[in-house]
Amino acid sequence: MDGPASLENYPVSTVIIANLMTLLIYAIGAYVLLQVSLVLVIAYLLLILYLESRLIAGHCPDCYYYGRTCAFGKGRLSAVFCRRGDPSRFTAMQLTAKDLLPDFLVFMIPVILGLYLLVVSFSFGILAAVIALLLLGFAGNAAVRGKLACRFCRQREIGCPAEQLFNQKRDT
Repeated sequence: MDGPASLENYPVSTVIIANLMTLLIYAIGAYVLLQVSLVLVIAYLLLILYLESRLIAGHCPDCYYYGRTCAFGKGRLSAVFCRRGDPSRFTAMQLTAKDLLPDFLVFMIPVILGLYLLVVSFSFGILAAVIALLLLGFAGNAAVRGKLACRFCRQREIGCPAEQLFNQKRDT
């Protein structure tokens, strides 16, 4: 086996850190959208709710961590709301960059709107929010997944479509 041993259940500290980063992205995104309209914030929050429920109901029931504490705590949450799925469905799933687009847009929509707002009427608050979203969305996500989540994931060892997408062997 390459790297550190996988975890049966992640420590609560990992779940807190992973979710704190996600909640910061959501809150900063909502702050940027609020500069334009409360309706945009509501639409943004509904998008987030849809994406989270799609994950918890559509993917988590098939994951190894269903009923266990995964790095994001969603395995236990899924077990409260959904019946156990078929683990072979999880490993057989094929992800493409297109599948990740909605999750990517959760922080990029506020970034794009924030850049527009900076051009129209410069604000240090919006500048700080855009920089924070870019750092959390790219470096923060990479750090949480690379150092805390995927590195110790049992599902990665069994077969994870995201791991396969991001770690494809390049033809030389």
